[in-house]
Amino acid sequence: MIYITQLIYIKDGQEHVFHQFEDVAIPTISKYNGRLLLRIRPTDDSLIAHSIDKPYEIHLVEFDSDLDFENFKQDKERIKFLHLKEQSVKASILYMGTRI
Repeated sequence: MIYITQLIYIKDGQEHVFHQFEDVAIPTISKYNGRLLLRIRPTDDSLIAHSIDKPYEIHLVEFDSDLDFENFKQDKERIKFLHLKEQSVKASILYMGTRI
């Protein structure tokens, strides 16, 4: 089991485009033995402390294996919509780990 935490930063005014990409990408996770555990949109008042910019969204996803995650990234239908991600996402930070 691998865990992916992603901090996603959106370009100003591109939230709708990002949501179009997510409408394709999120359902695709389950095709590859993955599960979306959390999808959080933090607000200023929900932050207790931080030394980085507040992301637009935080995703926590688990996949049964590294291969499942790689297959998800190569999904042909998801790839058709990557231009929406490229148009809307300013930056993202991805952390990979395992449960201890």
